[in-house]
Amino acid sequence: QVQLVESGGGLVQAGGSLRLSCAASGSIFSINGMGWYRQAPGQQREVVATITSGGSTNYADSVKGRFTISRDNAKNTVYLQMNSLKPEDTAVYYCNAALVVKTITGLRVYDYWGQGTQVTVSS
Repeated sequence: QVQLVESGGGLVQAGGSLRLSCAASGSIFSINGMGWYRQAPGQQREVVATITSGGSTNYADSVKGRFTISRDNAKNTVYLQMNSLKPEDTAVYYCNAALVVKTITGLRVYDYWGQGTQVTVSS
């Protein structure tokens, strides 16, 4: 069964750091784009950062200069290093990936989401 499993969330004081990890497992042929999204209470889910298979990155303006997205293709894992955290960064963080899977009809790309991990930044 193909899935994304996240880890690394928690409670941290403002100014602190956390590192999120998201590992893809199962019968995966390859992985295209990967990204991190977040959803605060009462808010819509928003993109935080994305990274292509070639390593090109994009960030939301609110996290530029503080967060860094990276990936280890050998481990099918994407990371989000979060520094200088602010209370407004408090949210559930979700990993997303476009996974290429072998099927009986050939290769197909499916969009997968992780289960979410809570990040809470206290002031």
